[in-house]
Amino acid sequence: MNRAGEPSAHRPAEARRPKADPAEALETLGRSSGPASLILSSLADGAKHGYALTKDIEAFAGVRLAPGTLYEALSRLEAHGMIQALESNDRRRPYRLTATGATALSTYLEAQRKVAEVGLRRLAGTWALT
Repeated sequence: MNRAGEPSAHRPAEARRPKADPAEALETLGRSSGPASLILSSLADGAKHGYALTKDIEAFAGVRLAPGTLYEALSRLEAHGMIQALESNDRRRPYRLTATGATALSTYLEAQRKVAEVGLRRLAGTWALT
């Protein structure tokens, strides 16, 4: 039972966590926001276990996450309610994106898009780069 007298065992894990502002959720991860955004982007098209995440991220971003970096980021994302570990019949543990994670990723990527657009526009005007 929780303080309100409700049986906490019957509430999903996401409901027991304090709600973070999705607009700031990835930013609160500090230096882990880079790996976190890569992991969330990978999970946006379906659940994956650690090795599959590593291979997918390497394929779409050209970045290889070291195992320590990957699993530390997964742990933080799960603690913030942005991903959820799924049941597995073998030693591999798949993760899925949560609604909180999808909102946080969308907000983060929109902000990064604005930065990229400004930077590219300024480079094109000053340096004549395309």
